[in-house]
Amino acid sequence: MMPATVPVQRPTGAKLLVAGKDGRIEHWRRADFVRLLREGDLVIANDAATLPASLRGQHLRTGREIEVRLAGRDSLDQVTRFSAVLFGPGDFRTPTEDRPLPPPVQPGDRLTLGPLRATIVGLHHHPRLVALEFEGSPATIWEGLARHGRPIQYSHMTTPLALWDTWTPIAGPPVAIEPPSSGFVLDWAALASLAKRGVRFTTITHAAGISSTGDPTLDARLPFDEPYRIPASTARAIRKARALGTRVIAIGTTVVRALEHASTLGPVVQAGEAVASQRIDGSSQLRIVNAILSGTHEPGTSHYEMLRAFVGERRLDRISRALEEHGYRTHEFGDSVFLENARQLARVRRAADVRSANNFPGTPAVL
Repeated sequence: MMPATVPVQRPTGAKLLVAGKDGRIEHWRRADFVRLLREGDLVIANDAATLPASLRGQHLRTGREIEVRLAGRDSLDQVTRFSAVLFGPGDFRTPTEDRPLPPPVQPGDRLTLGPLRATIVGLHHHPRLVALEFEGSPATIWEGLARHGRPIQYSHMTTPLALWDTWTPIAGPPVAIEPPSSGFVLDWAALASLAKRGVRFTTITHAAGISSTGDPTLDARLPFDEPYRIPASTARAIRKARALGTRVIAIGTTVVRALEHASTLGPVVQAGEAVASQRIDGSSQLRIVNAILSGTHEPGTSHYEMLRAFVGERRLDRISRALEEHGYRTHEFGDSVFLENARQLARVRRAADVRSANNFPGTPAVL
């Protein structure tokens, strides 16, 4: 697979690999993805807008150049304190893994980042992963990020990204470190088509984190903890889908991570905020999400490992070979896959049948 190098969210030639519950692999136009959906399906997307999370400046103690890439925070609403990954001189044109190291840092070191001032208040068990605290009021920090920050970018994208390149059509609160790019497939025409087909659509807000640090030790810890918010309307829609045994379809891995984390906090998904701290892979048993529309990801990444929870190792290997053979494009502006978890959907439908039998004793349950 080759990386997509042009920041076009919905190119006319975008492709979609469909791996259905029967095991077949098909190749579709991504613009036709709505045809995969059925009346009663619940589609959930991440409405987070992307922050300008790359900040260049100076490490005051040494006078050396530094780049700060914000990597996460404890809640969606606070803007004072972040975790961050540090880089030395250079920019996105150099592959992340080839970037020079930053100057050695320690708690108490101060940074100037354009109009912003920040202090390193701790290290997260790695010399390049730090806790960073900005000075000033939230309004001052927001203004500094807007004026000086840029979207995090990698060398496969050859021209500088504008912030609006990274916002999905449904973008709302600016909380994501990198774009929830599976949502690029959506536009208002697609949402109208969902409604016409009787497909329900709703959103969550999940602070999608950094996807690569260039350091193998740090990359092995991805994804970092990510805060999320589930609205009351979304929680109700999920409970209804579970009761009816209809599919819950996630637009992107961030939706899967948020919903599956929320499912561990109680017997049903509740509205509210929490921090997703788990890693989803082939050993995970999905409780909420039955299918996913996702970007194409390279083996070894945390996004790729999550897909094993839907289709298993052997089948994912087949999908990877098909993506390679048919020239699919990777990364945030690339092509997509649609994967359905047949075993999990069968469990949901059996549970719905049991609930139906309990409510209507004359109806036989399918067990």
